[in-house]
Amino acid sequence: MAALITLVAMASLAVNVRGDEPAADTALVIAVDVSQSVDAARYKIQMDGIASAFEDPGVIAAITGGTQAQILITLVTWSDTAETALPWTLIRSQSDALSVAAVIRALPSRTGEFTCMARMLRALQSGALLQIPMKANRVVIDVSGDGIDNCDDTPATGIERDQIVAEGGTINGLPIILAGENDQIVGSGAYRKPGYDINSLSPDKDTTTLDTWYRTHVIGGRGAFIMPAKGYEDFGRAFRQKFVTEVSAYTVPPPRKSHKIVANQ
Repeated sequence: MAALITLVAMASLAVNVRGDEPAADTALVIAVDVSQSVDAARYKIQMDGIASAFEDPGVIAAITGGTQAQILITLVTWSDTAETALPWTLIRSQSDALSVAAVIRALPSRTGEFTCMARMLRALQSGALLQIPMKANRVVIDVSGDGIDNCDDTPATGIERDQIVAEGGTINGLPIILAGENDQIVGSGAYRKPGYDINSLSPDKDTTTLDTWYRTHVIGGRGAFIMPAKGYEDFGRAFRQKFVTEVSAYTVPPPRKSHKIVANQ
């Protein structure tokens, strides 16, 4: 099994690295939807798709072919709350990648009710993003799901997204498009529950398709993009393609005048 990195609370996250300090090319949060629409079969498809990506020779080559030749990943499942399924783990070899794949395949099924995307992004800011155990050239959150936020009004997701982007992070999206479920219109009345806890939800005025909703409210930061999956059966293909882009497409960004996410001194 790949050695699990000890979680160490850090005052800040790494965007740039200096000299010969140990670093990862990318610190990647894989955020997987486990809300009520995700049954046991769909959960397994997602985990198998993610695991298969780490077994793919092309993915392994992308991981080990970067400037630092290593990445950090953590896997978070989210619905009503966000839970860490796989702590921050360093991958720097084929053996590491295959070990991570085995761990992911063996993760027990998790489920929830609501699709609380804004709350998940908020939880990452106070949790996983403060616990990155080494410097990283880039911090990326990979969000997948089959619906819009139905816990908070639509602006809440964009607000949390903007805070992460302002601190130097990037959020990419993998919307799962389901024929007859979310491939036409999402928005007012489509995914809203009567309420969450004792809070009522105002109607969602953004009536659009799921992939457009992700573009508008979810993704952001340097090079942000979406990679839609055409149903759960296409999740593995979309995740692999997206993952390779995330870990291999960028070099160390140029220095900026100021960072909220900076190398730990």
